[in-house]
Order: sequence, then C-alpha cells, then structure tokens
Amino acid sequence: MQPRPDSRVTAGIVALAAIAVLIGGAFAGLILEGAHNLSGAAAAFDGYLFRVARFTLWQALLSTLLSVAPALLVARALSRHPAFPGRRLILQLFTVPLALPAIVAALGILALYGRAGYFAGVFAGLGGGEWSGIYGVSGILVAHVFFNLPLATRLFLEALGTIPADQWRLASQLGMGARPAFRLLEWPVLRAALPGIAGLVFMLCITSFTIILTLGGGPAATTLEVAIYQALRFDFDPARAVVLTLLQIALTFVVVAALTRLGANAVGDANL
Repeated sequence: MQPRPDSRVTAGIVALAAIAVLIGGAFAGLILEGAHNLSGAAAAFDGYLFRVARFTLWQALLSTLLSVAPALLVARALSRHPAFPGRRLILQLFTVPLALPAIVAALGILALYGRAGYFAGVFAGLGGGEWSGIYGVSGILVAHVFFNLPLATRLFLEALGTIPADQWRLASQLGMGARPAFRLLEWPVLRAALPGIAGLVFMLCITSFTIILTLGGGPAATTLEVAIYQALRFDFDPARAVVLTLLQIALTFVVVAALTRLGANAVGDANL
C-alpha cells in the first residue's frame, strides 16, 4: 500500500508552480517585447547605466554595513542580558518595521526630518541656514537602517540562542571573562550567520523601490529598480528594462554568491 501524498506538499508545489508561471511569464513577455529592439538593448549600455549601477551597489553596500554592524552589538547585548527590563519591549518594537509598509515609513521619516518636519528648525539652527530636508543618500540610508537593523538583530539573536547551555556553564566554571567568551563562544556563531544575514539585507536594499522613489530626491539617487520603472512607465522601452533587470540580477547574484562562499568558509573554520 503506497502512502498518500501529503496535501501540504501538494499545495506547496501548486503554489510554487503558480508563482513561477506568474513571474516567469511576465519576464518572458518582457524579453520577447524587448527582442524586437535589439539595437535599443545595445544602446542601453551607456554612461547613465553604469552611473545608476554604481549608485545602486554603493547605497546597498553602505545600507547593509550600517544595518548589520550595529545589529551585531545590539543582538549581543540583548543576548547577554536576558533579564533586562526593556528587553521584551525592544523585541516587540523590532517587529513593527517588518509589517510596516515602506511608504508609511518614508512619510514618517519626512514628517520628522523633511523640510517642514518636526526637527527642521533644530537642523536649520545647527546648520546656520535653511534645512533642505533628508532627501538623497541620507534619507535612503536612514530608511534602510530603520527596516533592516531590527531584522538583522532578531536573526543574530536567534543565532546566539543556538549556543548550547553546557558551553555557557563550562565558561562560567572556568571563570571566562566577557572577551574570551565572545571570541570562543559567540563570535564563531555570529561569523557563521553573518554572510547569510548580510546577503539578505543586501538583497532587500538593492531591490528597494518605494524608499528610493520617495526619498531619493532626484535623478542623482536613481537605482536600477527605479530605472526599470522609468524605462517602462515613462519611456516604454522594454529592451532597456530587460537590460536593467538582467544587470540587477547579475549584480545581486555575484554579491550573494560571494557572501555564501564566505559563509561556507566561516562554517568550516568554526567546525575546525
């Protein structure tokens, strides 16, 4: 008697197939439409494209650094002080950005730091002139850190929770201080989790759209995601949109593959 197929597995396969058809069909249609204008696809490789790609990579890498590096410290502090009175409240607040729409966060940042924001007068007084707002790179970085630092913190905290309690008891019996405990117990776990978390944050930053469109402040802060939207919405140039899409996929794949390779090496070193 053959076992019955699990209904949950069947439902998952159907859902995955539907998503693949939806995304693959849309992308295939875009490629077929762009194939009619191969000269336009070749003309897409201009100075504007490389400038947009350079800014996309730069803001994504900088946003990842500003989100992941502080998250390491916050996660370690929350892990080492489980009895901290505000720990539960902080973790609950860290779940808010995960469910908050990007446009709401962007408008909230503008309400605080925009030209007519609550702190506009303070910044104008400190700068000795009119406050121009938080548009541009600064606004993009603030929004990305707002979304990704809590996510990275929770992921690092889960990684630290995998350290066996026996190791902590042994470290306590040996009188191990904070620095040796971090070097021998916490850092190997964090180092193994770091590439995967950094890769996730990088993908979220490089594909960011609403934040760039709202807080970018002009063409100087255009990313590949926004350029794809402009190519289809304003220019209706599918060939250029295909080139931009493939370039974004390639850049993301290269960075994530490098981080994955780094993560595999880190896990191997930790096992040794």
